[in-house]
Amino acid sequence: MAGEAVSLVGEVMKFIDITPKTGLSIVGLGFLGGTLSGFLGSGGAFVMTPGMMALGVPGIAAVSSNLAHKFGKAMVGARKHSKMGNVDVKLGIFMVLFLLLGVRLAVILNESIFASMGKEGSNLYISVVFVVLLSGLSIFILRDIFKPKSSGGSGEPEGFAARISKYNIPPMIYFKVANVRVSFWLVALIGVATGWLAGTVGVGGFIGVPAMIYLLGIPTMVAAGTELFLAIFSGASGSFQYAMTGFVDIRLVLLLYLGSLLGLHIGANATKMVTELQIKLVMAIVIGMSAISRAFAIPKYMTDLHLANLSQGAANLFDIAATVTLFGGAIAGVIMILKYIVRFKQSQKAETQYIQPHVQAKRDSA
Repeated sequence: MAGEAVSLVGEVMKFIDITPKTGLSIVGLGFLGGTLSGFLGSGGAFVMTPGMMALGVPGIAAVSSNLAHKFGKAMVGARKHSKMGNVDVKLGIFMVLFLLLGVRLAVILNESIFASMGKEGSNLYISVVFVVLLSGLSIFILRDIFKPKSSGGSGEPEGFAARISKYNIPPMIYFKVANVRVSFWLVALIGVATGWLAGTVGVGGFIGVPAMIYLLGIPTMVAAGTELFLAIFSGASGSFQYAMTGFVDIRLVLLLYLGSLLGLHIGANATKMVTELQIKLVMAIVIGMSAISRAFAIPKYMTDLHLANLSQGAANLFDIAATVTLFGGAIAGVIMILKYIVRFKQSQKAETQYIQPHVQAKRDSA
C-alpha cells in the first residue's frame, strides 16, 4: 500500500513543472479566485481548480492544493464577514460534522479513481462533476434572477425555500443570525453535500451557498459568510488527508496565496456596496462560464483515455476553448465587481457634493 501511494505521487508530481510563466499565471489565477471568493463566499475554487488543470496540473493535485490554499484564505474571509455580521456560527457548528464526513467520502473516491484510471481519468471525473452541477446551478440562479418578484418584502422565505420550510421534520432548529427555523436533517444533508464537493473539486461553496439561500431561506450575505466559516474546516480536513498521500504541492499553494489574499480583501469589501441581485448575477455568469469551460475540456480527456476518437488538432482546439472560456468568465466576473465598487464610490461622492452646499447654506442662513 505504501509503495502504491509513492508511485501514485510520483506520477502526479512529474506532471507539475512550474515555469516562471506558469507561476505568474497561478498568481493571477489566485487573484481572480480570491476576489470572487470574497464576493460570493464561494467561487474561488470553481475557477482555480480548473484553472490549474488548464495550466497542466493534474486534477487531483489541483483539488488538494486548492483545499490547502482554501484553508488559510477562508480564515481571512470568515473574519472579515464575521465583523460585518454575516456569519451564523451556530449554523456552521451544526454543519461541520456532516461536512467532514462528506470530505472523507470524496477523498476516498478521488484517490481510487486516480489509482485505477490515472491522471486522465481523474481529470475526466472532476470535469464531469463540474459540468453537471455548475450548469444546473447557473440555470437555477438565472431563473431566480429573472423571475417576477413578489411584493411582500416581509423577509419570509419565498419560492422553493418557502415550500421546503413547510416540511417541519423534527428536530427543528432556530438560527438567530440567519433568522430561519429549519429541520436539522436538511442542515445535515447540505453539510454532507458541501463536504463531498469540497473534497471532489476543491470547493463546496457553489452548492453550500445556493443551498443555504434557496433551501434554507438564508440571506445571501449570511450564506456567503457562513460558507467561508465552513471552508476553514473542509479546507483543513481535505488538504490534510490528501497531504498524507503526497498530493498537495506547497508551491502551488503559496503562489495562489500571493494573488488571492489581495483579491479576497477586495471581494469581501465589495459585498457592502452591492445588492443581492448583483451578487447573484456575478455568481450565475462565473458559474456558467466555468461549466462551459469544463464541457470543452471533456473531449480531450476522453481522447486521452481512448474513449473518443478525435484528431490531435481537434483535441487541442477544445483545450484552448476550455482555457479561454474559463479565464474569460473569471475576468468578466472580477470586472463586474470592480465596476460595482467604482459606481458605489461615484454615487457616494455625488451625494456628498450635493449635500455639503445645502448644509453650508442652512448654516449661513442661521
